[in-house]
This record gives sequence, structure tokens and C-alpha cells, in this order.
Amino acid sequence: MILAVTAWAAADRALRPVEAIRRELEDITARSLGRRVPVSSSASADEIARLARTINTTLDRLERSAELQQRFVADASHELRSPLAGLRASLEASLTHPEGVDWQARVRDALRDIVRLQDLSHDLLLLAQLDGGAPIADTRVNLTDLAHDLAVEHRHLPHPRPLDIRCTADDPPAWVRGSDVQLERLLRNLLGNACRYARTTVEVTVRTERHEDGATVVFEVRDDGPGIPVADRERVFKRFSRLEDARTRKSGGAGLGLAIAREIATRHGGTLHFADTVSGACAVVRLPLVGGEGEEVRPGVGGYVEVRAVRDL
Repeated sequence: MILAVTAWAAADRALRPVEAIRRELEDITARSLGRRVPVSSSASADEIARLARTINTTLDRLERSAELQQRFVADASHELRSPLAGLRASLEASLTHPEGVDWQARVRDALRDIVRLQDLSHDLLLLAQLDGGAPIADTRVNLTDLAHDLAVEHRHLPHPRPLDIRCTADDPPAWVRGSDVQLERLLRNLLGNACRYARTTVEVTVRTERHEDGATVVFEVRDDGPGIPVADRERVFKRFSRLEDARTRKSGGAGLGLAIAREIATRHGGTLHFADTVSGACAVVRLPLVGGEGEEVRPGVGGYVEVRAVRDL
């Protein structure tokens, strides 16, 4: 009997921190994510203390995620509210005083706002998919051909001013692994951004950089526009971010294109940044190089990379 009582008392004392953790977790809701479970101070290295610290770390991540989500929803609501309010005011004014209204011009303005809303909804949906951590398609993508196709496409698109859009690439073609749809969106966003602010010229280059650990595909988009100040080169990748001088509501987008591009590059194991340049802006994407169809990439002698054909035996 004495042993049983002693064991029960010891177990009860040992499980008291677990019960305290359970009670605190039970009271934590979406509105009180700032609360944390107690960490036992008597034995800082035991399993219960490590469990409490792990739970608090998880709560930290959940709180940051909730804050980002709330901020994103607020920004999205603001971006959607402005064109909707303008569209409604324009249509209501036209219906109230229909005499002398240029209905063709009014419909064109309304259609432009609707297209902007549609593009914004597509961007928001893509960001939701990227934030959700959906698996990336594991396919080989010819980045060289994709860059050439997009350059030809943008040559035939209407621009505010005539542009000379050039595309140069190394031979053989550069292959990467991932989602062809997302990689196309990455390149399209960068090329569209350059065409929006370029004065006369947009240059697209695709090359490979070889090193001991493998090889990297470098995709660059240069324009001769106003450029981006060094202090703002990271801020432009934040969602709904615009530069005061160039990224206005009239000439720019919703401030999601570069954020989407960086998110896609990161999810494909790469990077995206704006590099130093004499004039204009230069966006640089780096993605891991893989062998093309029937090829494999492996480190070679002296730090070079060999691309060898692989034949089915």
C-alpha cells in the first residue's frame, strides 16, 4: 500500500506540468495566439520541458503565420476595394446623368478595371497555392526555349513605346526541373515588368555557370528604364509593394508580380534579386541546372561540369 501511494504521488507530481500544458493549450484560440505554455523550471533538460519549448516554438510560427495572413487579407481587400469603388462610381454617375456620356469610352474604362480585377484575383489565387505548399511538378523544362518564346511573344504585344526586345542564350539549351507553368509565370512576370518600365530596350539572356558542386542556370532581364534604388531592391519583392516614382497605380500592377516571381524561384531551389547595373534594372534568376532529355549533369575534373548523353542499354 505504501509503495502504491508513493508511486501515485510521484506520477501525479511528474504529470502536473503536462496538465498545466494541456490547460493552457485548451484556452489558446486564434485570438490569443500570443499566449505560451509554461516551461518547467525544476528540470530544464527533461522531456516535459523540451516538449513545452517545442510547443512554444510551434505557437511562435503559428502566430507569425496568422499575422501574415491577416496583413495579406487586409492588403488584398484594399486592392480590390479601390477599383470596385471607382467602377461603381463611374457607372452610377453615367446612369444618373446619361446625357452627353461617351458610352464607348466609359465601357472601355470599365473593361480595363474588370481586367485589372481579374488579373489581381488570379495573382491572389496563385499566391494562395504557393503559400499552401502544394507539391511542385517534377518535369524537365527547357528554359532556353521558354525564354525565346516569351521574348517573341512580347515583341508582338502592344507597349506604351516601341521596344527592342532581344534574347540571347548559350548553346546547348539550359534545362531545369520543376513546374513548367510556374516557371513560365516567373519569366513572364520579369519580362513584363521590364517591358513596362523600359525606354527603348529589353535584353534577356540565358547562360550556365559551372562550379564544383554542379551547375546553375542564370536568367537575366535587363531594361534601360528608371531602375530601382539600392535601398528598395528588397522592398519591391514584398507583396503589394510599389515604388513611389515608377510603380504607380496607373502604370504599374498591383505589386504582386515580383513577389510571385521570387516565391516561384525559391520553391524551385533558386534565387531572384536585382543586381547592380550602370543604368536601368537587371533582374537575375538562378536555378539548378539539370541534364536535358537523355543527358545527365555531373561534376567533372578541375571543377568543370560534364554533360553526358545517357542511352538506354
